[in-house]
Amino acid sequence: MTDYIAGGRKIADVPRTTAATGTPAVTRVIVRRTGPPAAWWGVVMLIASEGVLFAAFIGTFFYLRFNDPAWPPPHDPSPTVVLPLVMVAILSTSSGLMQLAWRAVRQGRLAATRLLLVVAVIVQSGYFAYEVHDFSDQLHTLPIGRDAYTSSHYVLLGADHAHVLIGIVFNLWLLWKLARGITTYRANAVQAITWYWHFVTLLTWAVTATVVSAALR
Repeated sequence: MTDYIAGGRKIADVPRTTAATGTPAVTRVIVRRTGPPAAWWGVVMLIASEGVLFAAFIGTFFYLRFNDPAWPPPHDPSPTVVLPLVMVAILSTSSGLMQLAWRAVRQGRLAATRLLLVVAVIVQSGYFAYEVHDFSDQLHTLPIGRDAYTSSHYVLLGADHAHVLIGIVFNLWLLWKLARGITTYRANAVQAITWYWHFVTLLTWAVTATVVSAALR
């Protein structure tokens, strides 16, 4: 067995990031890391696949709109514009909080990481609770299944809300894991989930802009 790997590096010089234990050791191997961890690549693949799915949803929405002379149909109320945009702006703050949490965990600041994650979960949960309440109210007023507008409207909003809920579950899982300290696996998870939340934020902006565009004549 050779002592070298591709590129002429010695095996002993390759940082074993997953073997690190304790905050000082974890922060050292994160600094020495020469590339993103497997968790990051995994979430990038997830983002790519989900991005294609939502591109199809949004493309379908606009295809139907451009082929329907009345959008939304007369019996469907036009969506509001200002409040949905305000709510997405509020959700966007949690993306910044997640980025700060990733910076904190890289520096070994466990308490700061936990605090930032808690604040992020509060913001995300508040957004989700309001959106689910509003979604439920719409279910009682819009004629589900009666037209293409209604169907595409609910598919977009429902799928986006589901991604927000998944992100909240991810963050709660992070808090549970970080309650027992920092490990390399947990630091990698913070990075990966931070990228997931950046995607969810951009996705929610795209979905909201698509939905409220129906109010523009």
